[in-house]
Amino acid sequence: MLGRDERLGPPRISLGFAAMNISRVQRGERIAIIGGILLAVSLILTWYHLDKNGEAGGKMGPADLTGWEAHSTMRWLLLAAAIAPLILAYIIARDHKLSWPRGQLTSVIAIAAFGLVFYAGLVDKPGDSNSLIGLQWGWIVSVIGSGLMLAGSVIRQNETEIKRKPPGTI
Repeated sequence: MLGRDERLGPPRISLGFAAMNISRVQRGERIAIIGGILLAVSLILTWYHLDKNGEAGGKMGPADLTGWEAHSTMRWLLLAAAIAPLILAYIIARDHKLSWPRGQLTSVIAIAAFGLVFYAGLVDKPGDSNSLIGLQWGWIVSVIGSGLMLAGSVIRQNETEIKRKPPGTI
């Protein structure tokens, strides 16, 4: 709406959105954002090293595989998970009202990302023979990133007061 009110001075354009206030983004969100950035960056770092007889992702060893090369489906899930703290910070900066405590959904997403990274690195390494595939720094950075996402979202969730319902209500 374009309107003019003599008390306010020049015309103001209002699109119906709340003003963004970055100062609302606190320590927990900042930690989670750093974790999300680390998780996203880790995808282009080397996750696996193939020994001379190893094979993974269509490559024969010796070779190095990034998280992006090694995991064709999981890379998109981890990239989407890395965006979750940014969405949380946006929601907080705009002061949107939610029906659940802020940080709770980001915690769930961070737990899922943490589980995926651990599973991919310790249980189900790509390739035919897991003994010929070693973990590299990229995988460690992804573990740290998903852990920071989880820690930051839990800190934010603890800062938010959960409204309790009386017993016997749904």
